[in-house]
This record gives sequence, structure tokens and C-alpha cells, in this order.
Amino acid sequence: MFKKDKDDFNTPLGYVSVGMLIVDAQQHIIETNESILRMFGYKTKELHQLHLQVLFSDACKIQLENQLKGFLKQGVQRKKERNLTIYGVHKSKGMFPVEVSLTIFKPCDKEYIMALVTDISSIKEQEVKISNLNAEFEEKILLRTKELNETISQLEHENMLRVDAEKDINIAFRRERELNKLKTNFLSLVSHEFKTPLSGILTSTILLGKYKLAEQQENRDKHIKTITDKVQYLNNILNDFLSLEKLETGNINYNLSTFKLGEVIKEIVSNANILLKEGQTINYPDHIDEISLIQDEKIIELTLSNLINNAIKYSSENSVIAIKVCQDLEITTLEIIDEGIGIPKNEQKNIFNRYFRAENALLTEGTGIGLNIVKNHIENLGGTIAFESEENKSTTFTISIPNTAQL
Repeated sequence: MFKKDKDDFNTPLGYVSVGMLIVDAQQHIIETNESILRMFGYKTKELHQLHLQVLFSDACKIQLENQLKGFLKQGVQRKKERNLTIYGVHKSKGMFPVEVSLTIFKPCDKEYIMALVTDISSIKEQEVKISNLNAEFEEKILLRTKELNETISQLEHENMLRVDAEKDINIAFRRERELNKLKTNFLSLVSHEFKTPLSGILTSTILLGKYKLAEQQENRDKHIKTITDKVQYLNNILNDFLSLEKLETGNINYNLSTFKLGEVIKEIVSNANILLKEGQTINYPDHIDEISLIQDEKIIELTLSNLINNAIKYSSENSVIAIKVCQDLEITTLEIIDEGIGIPKNEQKNIFNRYFRAENALLTEGTGIGLNIVKNHIENLGGTIAFESEENKSTTFTISIPNTAQL
């Protein structure tokens, strides 16, 4: 029945280079070409009437079966071609990938399926190679990315080190500039503060030689006082510089003792009375005689002397300097209040800086280191110093010091 059709197939099948076979509706092989025989390792006629699934792996047989049944069910009018990628089985049982293209046709009112089979082993090998190359390439990309990230991290770290180094250098330069400025200010200060009293001493000494008569004793006393005051002033400056150097190097020892605060205040006020301007007075409370401290008496004396002398120096005639004292179980608080020139608001933040002098005090004698020294000593003894000031009105310095120093 298929004889005539078979003869018709022989000629085209022989000329097709791709593997070709024809099966009937029951999937029996009717005809093959040479390419199929070579591809699967069979000889002529060995495949005749064998089931189609003999050429394909067990794992693919169900898939092929379903495809063929569905293909035949749809019929020639509805489906012309269907492609599958499955595994073929060589006669030697070796498997290889193939691509199968199914076409249904109907000669003499009977349906047949033509299968074009292409060995795609080389294609799959290339795909594997490409996949391996892609995997290798991705691995290299990941490796290069990791190396790049490590390089970037290293560069960022080095950049941070460079930035930190630049900051350190800038800080060092800034400190060097500040130090040079301090040196310049110091030299200018020393030149001015020493030159003025030395000139006064020299002038008074020369004038003393001219007052030889007994009735000129008052003039001699006047110049002797000038010399004494100037020498005392220079001595105070030198003491400040020595104290500053000790604070700077940490080479300072505090001597703690128990003493009456009232006695210290009275002695300071007594010494300060000779500095008072016309009409100035110093007021202090009467209840301080029994107040005691366990502190460094010299430092407390230095602190109060500095603040009281500043109050006198920066206050006008006919003004009052007030001292207030308050003590509880732990802290003693002292306030020194004047009616002086005050401290400009925009300069108050610098008042404890070394060598700093407010603009409204530049024409008054001073070194600009007294408050810096006082602050360092008081803090070393566990206390604090603060102030409130209103320009051209008043200034209040407040010292809080432990009743018993804890060094």
C-alpha cells in the first residue's frame, strides 16, 4: 500500500543531507535516508518497521510520544510542523543531542510523519564552551571587580591618611603661626611693659640727684616711691612669667594648709589700699573671720590680689570694689565686683587667653597673662572661675573653690 509512496520518497530522501525518516500513525519507521543510518550507526533495513522511540533516550520517550499523539490528533490541516530538542541513542547506546523537526503529510488519504533529525552535538559543545567561557569571564569580572574594589578601598584609605596628614600639617602650621604670634606679642609686651617702668625709674633716679637740699625731701620721697612702685611692678611681671612657665611645664607643687580666709582678704585689701585712686573704696563682709580653707594659701592670695588689683586698675575714681564671700559644707564662693570699664561683649570669649587684652584696656598697664594664670591655678585646685560683665558699667568675677583641695 505504501509501495508507490515509498518509491516516490526514495529519490528525495537520498538527496537530503540532513537525517530524515518517515513513520506511520503507529510510529513505526517506514523509510530512512543514509544520513539517519550514519547518525545512529545502523545499516540499511535495520530500522525498517522498528518503533520510532528506539532511536531516542528513555528520558525523552514520553515527551516524544505526547508530541506525536498531539501532532496526529491536530491533523494535517491544523499543524504543519513541530520542533523538538531531545537526545538520540546511537546503536552503540551512546547518547547525543538532536533537533527533530516533525511534519505531517497525507498521501493517498493516509497520514504520515516526516522527521528531520539534526545532530546538534557540535552546537551543544559550542554552547557548553560558550557557557564555560561566560562563567570564566564572569569569574574574572568578579575577581577584577574585587581587585578593583580593594584598590579603591586602598586608595580611599590612603586618601583618608593623606587628608588626615594634611589636617595634621595644617594644625601644625596653625599652631606654628599661633606660636609665632604669641612670641611676637610676648616680645612686644615685654618691650613695652619693661621699657615704661624702666624709663620711669631712670627719670626718677636722675631727678633724685638734683634734690640735695633738706627742704626738697618731699620731692625725693615722691621719686623714691615712683622707683619703688615701678620695681614692684617689674617684680610682679617676672613672677607672672615664672608662674606661667611652671604651669606650662607642669613643674608646680601646691602646698596645702589650713588658714583663715578672712586674714588673707584683710592683708590683700591692706596692700591694695596704696593703689586706690581718688575716692575709691574696697568693701568686704564682716562675717569672714571664722571661714577656713584647706587650700594653697599662696594661690588663693595670688588669685584675689590679681582680681582686686584689676578692679582698681580698670575702675574710675570715686568707685566701689565689693568682695562677697559665701561658704557651704563643700564650696567657698567669692565674688569681686567693680564699677569699671567692663569687658566688650564680643571679646569676652578671649578674656582668659594668654596675652589677650581687650581693646578698651590697651592703654592701661598690663601683661594679659594674669587671668590665664589664675584660671589654671584655680582649676588645678578643683575650682572654677567665671565672670559677668557689661561694658562701661561693671564686672563681676566669681570663684568657686572646694573647702578642702583634692589633688
